[in-house]
Amino acid sequence: MNRLEAFNEYRSLLFAIAYRMLSSVSDAEDIVQEVWMRWQGVEGEIQSPKAFLSKLATHLCVDHLRAARVRRERYVGSWLPEPLLTSQTSDFVDQAELAESLSLAFLTLLDCLSPTERAVFLLRGVFHYTYTDIAKILSKNEPNCRQIFRRARQHLDLHKQNHSSATPEQESLVEQFLEYWNQGDAEALIALMAEDVTFWGDGGGKVVAVRYPLRGRFKVAHFLTAIRRSRLLPTFTSQVLPVNGQLGIVNSADGNLHSIFSFGFTNQRISAIFAVVNPEKLRLAVDE
Repeated sequence: MNRLEAFNEYRSLLFAIAYRMLSSVSDAEDIVQEVWMRWQGVEGEIQSPKAFLSKLATHLCVDHLRAARVRRERYVGSWLPEPLLTSQTSDFVDQAELAESLSLAFLTLLDCLSPTERAVFLLRGVFHYTYTDIAKILSKNEPNCRQIFRRARQHLDLHKQNHSSATPEQESLVEQFLEYWNQGDAEALIALMAEDVTFWGDGGGKVVAVRYPLRGRFKVAHFLTAIRRSRLLPTFTSQVLPVNGQLGIVNSADGNLHSIFSFGFTNQRISAIFAVVNPEKLRLAVDE
């Protein structure tokens, strides 16, 4: 197997790791391209291309996250991951566990981890690398990797907001949500939401969006119906599509993406709505 064949075999895995590490489609694609450039320059025979390529991608992602933390502090309003429109046949969302790790609720939760904790948790908890392999990838010993994984799980449990991944029954709530939202029926929307539902809007200072999270189903429902009635916003059409491994709502205006909504659930109610409006995060929201 030559270098190109080896890279193509693991390219989707590299993107899957990088996207979950960085929560950014564009940055993940840049990482994959950088891995390819470095892979071409490696001399000698590599016994395990998968391990070597994973190590390259992970180290690049950790370095990128450390630099991004400084930029994130200057971000205007709430920061949300870049959404990814996904098909049900996508290579890295065809398993329920991988799909769960792709949701915006999960990716947002990962922000409480340090770059190294995030790498260890994803490699072990999502992609099922052995501790031996993780130790080699991160140039650490196995006991240290086990300790980092335990610490990461503790941090996630501490920050967990009780949003579950979507079941088919819960995803039907998204279709009902869109129906009632189109009708401007605030009371019907309220019935779909948990009492403490939270709405996050990410405009990045580029477009109008809520600067701080809205909490409570009455406040969120009336805000959403006000959007439909507002003359200050463009008239947009909405459709239910797979977003980050589960159903979401894609809003378009004049043939262009306007915003993407993703959801978190608690039991049979919507408990979180993540609205990405920042146009820079919508440019690459396409099937990978």
